[in-house]
Amino acid sequence: MLERMIDIIIYLVSFGIALYGLSAIDFERFMRKGRVAQVQVLYLILGLVIAYLLGSFIKVLLGR
Repeated sequence: MLERMIDIIIYLVSFGIALYGLSAIDFERFMRKGRVAQVQVLYLILGLVIAYLLGSFIKVLLGR
């Protein structure tokens, strides 16, 4: 139970770090006019993917 909660915390922190890192990218440069919702979905998916990879890497470093 405790291990699962630690995993969840690792992924949540990784998600925050991923979104912070993605905020440095100017997505408006690549965005078509009128496609704001699609860019927001892409931003969220990229954040989740990066968070998963980062969280998995952290778990490997911790030996979990």
